[in-house]
Amino acid sequence: MSLRRVPAVLVVAVLVASCTTQQPQPAPSASPTTTASPTPDPKALEKFSKQKLAWGACASFKDKAFDCAKLTVPLDYLKPDGETISIGVLRHKTKSSGRRIGSLVLNPGGPGGSGVSAAARIAKSRPAAALAERFDIVGFDPRGVGTSEPKLVCLTDAERDADRAEDSESDSTPAGIAKQLADAKSYAAKCAERTKHGTELLANIGTRDVVRDLDVLRSALGDEKLTYLGFSYGTQIGTAYAEAYPDKVRALLLDGAVDPELDTAESLVTQMAGFQNTFAEFGKWCAARPDCALGRDADAMTKAFQDLVQPLITAPAPAGTRKLSFEDAITGTSAALYSQDAWKFLNDGFAELKRGSGKTLVALADNYYGREPDGRYTGILDVYFAVRCVDSARIADRRVIDDAHRRMLQGAPFLTGGTPDMSELDICSVWPVPATSEVHKPDVDGLPQPLIISTTDDPATPYASGVNLARDLKGALLTFEGAQHTVFLDGNECVDSAGLAYLIDGELPAPDTRCT
Repeated sequence: MSLRRVPAVLVVAVLVASCTTQQPQPAPSASPTTTASPTPDPKALEKFSKQKLAWGACASFKDKAFDCAKLTVPLDYLKPDGETISIGVLRHKTKSSGRRIGSLVLNPGGPGGSGVSAAARIAKSRPAAALAERFDIVGFDPRGVGTSEPKLVCLTDAERDADRAEDSESDSTPAGIAKQLADAKSYAAKCAERTKHGTELLANIGTRDVVRDLDVLRSALGDEKLTYLGFSYGTQIGTAYAEAYPDKVRALLLDGAVDPELDTAESLVTQMAGFQNTFAEFGKWCAARPDCALGRDADAMTKAFQDLVQPLITAPAPAGTRKLSFEDAITGTSAALYSQDAWKFLNDGFAELKRGSGKTLVALADNYYGREPDGRYTGILDVYFAVRCVDSARIADRRVIDDAHRRMLQGAPFLTGGTPDMSELDICSVWPVPATSEVHKPDVDGLPQPLIISTTDDPATPYASGVNLARDLKGALLTFEGAQHTVFLDGNECVDSAGLAYLIDGELPAPDTRCT
């Protein structure tokens, strides 16, 4: 696995729509906070913060309970009189106007997840009913995502399909590594060439600028202070906002935390160990079933899995009109680990593969990559790489890359079954614009106490990351004992009641609260 394709922290995960209600997203990248870059002039930005949103019908949602608008923001906050871009926003207005607290702005994760789609889903969900009574529930598509314009464009749908089918990342020979580096350079160049505003958008697409957009949105919504709900990478946005605007926060609930002090290499090593841990939990669950496709020995699941998928390196399995590659088998498996609700489908996929078909595992990988049933891609991975490459320092030293790969594969042997001869350089080492943020301990003096939710067997954002974030933000930690990625508003009464009490009334759970 390379640092280009390995499951990093994609988002609020839940699986293929036919399988579950949520969608996994690339694991979150290492958490940054902004570097000591020049600060935008507040007066010059007033025309943006004082704008009136023109709410109207939503193009993608027929339900009249939703209305949508476009928020205008500077492409470059240091050039407020220069080019502008638009941020797509969706709102579900509360019907209890007399009890309205304000807006609840949410982000589902990614980078690259659509806040517009997430807000539409959450606002109508039963666990969020109490929130819908007291808040306007608002979601926004960050720069380059979904309904925001311009949209980041790197690969065509056909090119993405071809990239997945090629499976070149399994070739760790010098020639294979050289090809992967050439492919990475080509990919980065296409992102710059095919996206409107090119490198200028790439240079201003990171968390630093998403946070600035979020503050403009807060003001345009008429909220003196922000009430924010962030999942997975959305916790990274929340952390960065807390540091940039601690006095403008009313409440901050962060679920599936990105560790604010891990660099890219350490973040990936830690995340992959988390996936291995959850794969082991899946193995225990599977071994207890009479129909487990990997056998009944929970301690032998990694070997059984690799024995099943390694042949795909040279002989991809048919999957309808497509093929299941080794990399897609790994990706589809990783995607299913985001939620226990998907484990049955994963076992079904393994059983199907033993019979010679890869359709289910391809479908799981499609969900991770954001491939729609009609073959279109949402672009979530393009945004993921673009944000990761400006959010933290690049790894250009092959010794660091090789060491990270060695430790990653030692901690997560289910990913590959062996250590490659060489490792591909991180795609960010050839990215066309410099980083705009760096990893460091956030300074949040004056921040109201936030609530951090962390799950003990979270594959994408390990439990320790939530513990560390709660420490750094001086927040309250709520522990959920389970194996999934994010849990708030997923129907667990203990977690949901604690989160609702905090967001609505500002009441934090007792210290050391644990939910099961």
